[in-house]
Amino acid sequence: MPRNTLTVEQIVAAAVALLDEEGLDGLNMRALGNRLDSAATAIYWHIKTKDELVRRAADGIWEEIELPDLEGDWRVAATAMATGLHDMLMRHPWFGQALGSHLLYGPGKARYDDHSLALYEYAGFSPADADRAAATVFIYVTGSALSSAAQISLTRRLTRAGHDADQALEETMTKAREVGLAYPHLRHRLTTPAAQTYAAAPDNTFPFGLQTILTGLQSHLTR
Repeated sequence: MPRNTLTVEQIVAAAVALLDEEGLDGLNMRALGNRLDSAATAIYWHIKTKDELVRRAADGIWEEIELPDLEGDWRVAATAMATGLHDMLMRHPWFGQALGSHLLYGPGKARYDDHSLALYEYAGFSPADADRAAATVFIYVTGSALSSAAQISLTRRLTRAGHDADQALEETMTKAREVGLAYPHLRHRLTTPAAQTYAAAPDNTFPFGLQTILTGLQSHLTR
Protein backbone atom coordinates (compact mmCIF):
# COMPACT_ATOMS: atom_id res chain seq x y z
CA MET A 1 0.00 0.00 0.00
CA PRO A 2 1.58 3.35 -0.99
CA ARG A 3 2.22 5.89 1.72
CA ASN A 4 -0.33 8.33 0.27
CA THR A 5 -3.13 5.77 0.71
CA LEU A 6 -2.22 4.83 4.28
CA THR A 7 -3.73 6.70 7.23
CA VAL A 8 -2.57 6.94 10.81
CA GLU A 9 -5.84 5.32 11.88
CA GLN A 10 -5.19 2.29 9.66
CA ILE A 11 -1.64 1.96 10.93
CA VAL A 12 -2.69 2.18 14.58
CA ALA A 13 -5.53 -0.34 14.12
CA ALA A 14 -3.13 -2.80 12.46
CA ALA A 15 -0.58 -2.23 15.23
CA VAL A 16 -3.17 -3.03 17.90
CA ALA A 17 -4.11 -6.25 16.09
CA LEU A 18 -0.45 -7.24 15.77
CA LEU A 19 0.22 -6.45 19.42
CA ASP A 20 -2.80 -8.54 20.46
CA GLU A 21 -1.40 -11.52 18.55
CA GLU A 22 2.34 -11.19 19.13
CA GLY A 23 2.82 -8.92 22.14
CA LEU A 24 5.15 -5.97 22.43
CA ASP A 25 8.19 -8.03 21.41
CA GLY A 26 6.50 -9.02 18.17
CA LEU A 27 5.83 -5.47 17.01
CA ASN A 28 8.16 -4.17 14.34
CA MET A 29 7.70 -2.04 11.26
CA ARG A 30 8.40 -4.87 8.84
CA ALA A 31 5.74 -7.14 10.36
CA LEU A 32 3.33 -4.23 10.47
CA GLY A 33 4.09 -3.42 6.84
CA ASN A 34 3.31 -7.01 5.86
CA ARG A 35 -0.02 -6.80 7.65
CA LEU A 36 -0.84 -3.56 5.83
CA ASP A 37 0.57 -4.84 2.51
CA SER A 38 2.86 -1.84 2.57
CA ALA A 39 6.55 -1.04 2.78
CA ALA A 40 7.91 -0.14 6.22
CA THR A 41 9.11 3.16 4.76
CA ALA A 42 5.49 4.12 4.01
CA ILE A 43 4.66 3.67 7.70
CA TYR A 44 7.59 5.86 8.75
CA TRP A 45 6.13 8.61 6.60
CA HIS A 46 3.19 8.81 9.03
CA ILE A 47 4.67 7.59 12.33
CA LYS A 48 8.33 8.28 12.94
CA THR A 49 9.30 5.78 15.62
CA LYS A 50 8.21 2.53 17.21
CA ASP A 51 7.79 4.35 20.53
CA GLU A 52 5.30 6.72 18.90
CA LEU A 53 3.46 3.78 17.39
CA VAL A 54 3.19 2.03 20.76
CA ARG A 55 2.00 5.25 22.40
CA ARG A 56 -0.72 5.76 19.78
CA ALA A 57 -1.84 2.14 19.96
CA ALA A 58 -1.89 2.17 23.76
CA ASP A 59 -3.93 5.36 23.80
CA GLY A 60 -6.37 4.21 21.14
CA ILE A 61 -7.63 1.21 23.09
CA TRP A 62 -8.97 3.49 25.85
CA GLU A 63 -11.71 4.48 23.41
CA GLU A 64 -13.13 0.97 23.77
CA ILE A 65 -14.31 1.74 27.30
CA GLU A 66 -17.88 2.99 27.46
CA LEU A 67 -18.25 5.86 29.92
CA PRO A 68 -21.38 5.61 32.08
CA ASP A 69 -23.90 8.34 32.78
CA LEU A 70 -23.10 10.10 36.05
CA GLU A 71 -26.75 10.49 37.03
CA GLY A 72 -27.77 7.86 39.55
CA ASP A 73 -25.87 5.57 41.91
CA TRP A 74 -22.20 6.53 41.77
CA ARG A 75 -21.13 3.02 42.77
CA VAL A 76 -22.92 1.53 39.77
CA ALA A 77 -21.09 3.98 37.51
CA ALA A 78 -17.75 3.32 39.24
CA THR A 79 -18.26 -0.43 38.87
CA ALA A 80 -19.03 -0.01 35.17
CA MET A 81 -15.93 2.09 34.57
CA ALA A 82 -13.64 -0.25 36.50
CA THR A 83 -15.09 -3.33 34.83
CA GLY A 84 -14.77 -1.71 31.42
CA LEU A 85 -11.12 -0.93 32.11
CA HIS A 86 -10.47 -4.46 33.37
CA ASP A 87 -12.08 -6.00 30.28
CA MET A 88 -10.06 -3.73 28.00
CA LEU A 89 -6.81 -4.71 29.70
CA MET A 90 -7.67 -8.39 29.38
CA ARG A 91 -8.31 -7.97 25.66
CA HIS A 92 -4.94 -6.26 25.21
CA PRO A 93 -2.44 -7.94 27.58
CA TRP A 94 0.49 -6.16 25.92
CA PHE A 95 -0.67 -2.88 27.49
CA GLY A 96 0.90 -3.93 30.78
CA GLN A 97 4.26 -4.34 29.06
CA ALA A 98 3.88 -0.95 27.38
CA LEU A 99 2.92 0.68 30.67
CA GLY A 100 6.20 -0.39 32.21
CA SER A 101 8.44 0.43 29.26
CA HIS A 102 6.98 3.44 27.40
CA LEU A 103 5.85 6.97 28.14
CA LEU A 104 2.11 6.79 27.48
CA TYR A 105 -0.35 9.66 27.13
CA GLY A 106 -3.04 10.91 24.79
CA PRO A 107 -6.70 11.89 24.44
CA GLY A 108 -8.02 8.36 24.98
CA LYS A 109 -6.51 8.03 28.45
CA ALA A 110 -7.34 11.69 29.26
CA ARG A 111 -11.00 11.08 28.34
CA TYR A 112 -11.20 8.18 30.78
CA ASP A 113 -9.36 10.01 33.57
CA ASP A 114 -11.51 13.11 33.25
CA HIS A 115 -14.73 11.11 33.48
CA SER A 116 -13.37 9.17 36.44
CA LEU A 117 -12.61 12.37 38.35
CA ALA A 118 -16.04 13.74 37.45
CA LEU A 119 -17.63 10.57 38.78
CA TYR A 120 -16.00 10.74 42.20
CA GLU A 121 -16.66 14.46 42.52
CA TYR A 122 -20.31 13.74 41.62
CA ALA A 123 -20.32 11.14 44.41
CA GLY A 124 -19.38 13.87 46.89
CA PHE A 125 -15.61 13.59 47.20
CA SER A 126 -13.56 16.77 47.35
CA PRO A 127 -11.31 17.26 44.31
CA ALA A 128 -8.28 16.01 46.23
CA ASP A 129 -10.11 12.96 47.54
CA ALA A 130 -11.57 12.31 44.08
CA ASP A 131 -7.98 12.10 42.81
CA ARG A 132 -7.16 9.58 45.55
CA ALA A 133 -10.31 7.52 44.98
CA ALA A 134 -9.77 7.36 41.22
CA ALA A 135 -6.10 6.40 41.70
CA THR A 136 -6.97 3.69 44.23
CA VAL A 137 -9.46 2.03 41.91
CA PHE A 138 -7.17 2.40 38.89
CA ILE A 139 -4.24 0.77 40.67
CA TYR A 140 -6.43 -2.12 41.82
CA VAL A 141 -7.89 -2.73 38.36
CA THR A 142 -4.56 -2.60 36.53
CA GLY A 143 -2.89 -4.79 39.16
CA SER A 144 -5.66 -7.39 38.82
CA ALA A 145 -5.34 -7.50 35.03
CA LEU A 146 -1.55 -7.43 34.85
CA SER A 147 -1.14 -10.85 36.44
CA SER A 148 -3.07 -12.45 33.57
CA ALA A 149 -1.16 -10.35 31.05
CA ALA A 150 2.13 -11.48 32.57
CA GLN A 151 1.19 -15.14 32.12
CA ILE A 152 0.34 -14.57 28.46
CA SER A 153 3.68 -12.82 27.91
CA LEU A 154 5.54 -15.61 29.69
CA THR A 155 3.82 -18.27 27.58
CA ARG A 156 4.81 -16.46 24.39
CA ARG A 157 8.43 -16.08 25.54
CA LEU A 158 8.71 -19.77 26.43
CA THR A 159 7.19 -20.81 23.10
CA ARG A 160 9.55 -18.57 21.12
CA ALA A 161 12.48 -20.07 23.01
CA GLY A 162 11.42 -23.55 21.88
CA HIS A 163 9.92 -24.74 25.17
CA ASP A 164 6.61 -26.47 25.73
CA ALA A 165 4.94 -23.64 27.65
CA ASP A 166 2.21 -25.81 29.19
CA GLN A 167 4.71 -28.37 30.41
CA ALA A 168 7.03 -25.69 31.80
CA LEU A 169 4.17 -24.04 33.68
CA GLU A 170 2.96 -27.39 35.02
CA GLU A 171 6.44 -28.27 36.26
CA THR A 172 6.74 -24.86 37.92
CA MET A 173 3.39 -25.31 39.67
CA THR A 174 4.51 -28.72 40.93
CA LYS A 175 7.69 -27.22 42.39
CA ALA A 176 5.73 -24.31 43.89
CA ARG A 177 3.33 -26.79 45.50
CA GLU A 178 6.24 -28.65 47.09
CA VAL A 179 7.53 -25.39 48.55
CA GLY A 180 4.06 -24.37 49.72
CA LEU A 181 3.54 -27.57 51.73
CA ALA A 182 6.03 -26.25 54.28
CA TYR A 183 3.67 -23.40 55.21
CA PRO A 184 0.49 -24.14 57.22
CA HIS A 185 -2.12 -22.00 55.44
CA LEU A 186 -0.87 -23.03 52.02
CA ARG A 187 -0.64 -26.68 53.12
CA HIS A 188 -4.27 -26.64 54.24
CA ARG A 189 -5.42 -25.42 50.83
CA LEU A 190 -3.12 -27.71 48.90
CA THR A 191 -4.19 -30.85 50.75
CA THR A 192 -7.97 -30.34 50.74
CA PRO A 193 -10.32 -31.78 48.06
CA ALA A 194 -10.35 -28.35 46.40
CA ALA A 195 -6.55 -28.35 46.00
CA GLN A 196 -6.71 -29.00 42.27
CA THR A 197 -8.38 -25.64 41.70
CA TYR A 198 -6.14 -23.68 44.06
CA ALA A 199 -3.69 -22.78 41.31
CA ALA A 200 -6.39 -20.62 39.73
CA ALA A 201 -7.63 -17.43 41.31
CA PRO A 202 -10.74 -17.96 43.48
CA ASP A 203 -14.01 -17.26 41.73
CA ASN A 204 -15.14 -13.62 41.63
CA THR A 205 -11.85 -12.31 43.02
CA PHE A 206 -11.93 -9.15 40.92
CA PRO A 207 -15.53 -8.07 41.68
CA PHE A 208 -15.04 -8.96 45.37
CA GLY A 209 -12.00 -6.71 45.64
CA LEU A 210 -13.61 -3.90 43.65
CA GLN A 211 -16.75 -3.84 45.78
CA THR A 212 -14.65 -3.96 48.95
CA ILE A 213 -12.76 -0.86 47.79
CA LEU A 214 -15.97 0.97 46.84
CA THR A 215 -17.50 0.10 50.21
CA GLY A 216 -14.47 1.63 51.89
CA LEU A 217 -14.80 4.77 49.77
CA GLN A 218 -18.48 4.93 50.65
CA SER A 219 -17.57 4.78 54.33
CA HIS A 220 -15.15 7.66 53.80
CA LEU A 221 -17.97 9.72 52.34
CA THR A 222 -20.26 8.86 55.24
CA ARG A 223 -17.66 9.98 57.77
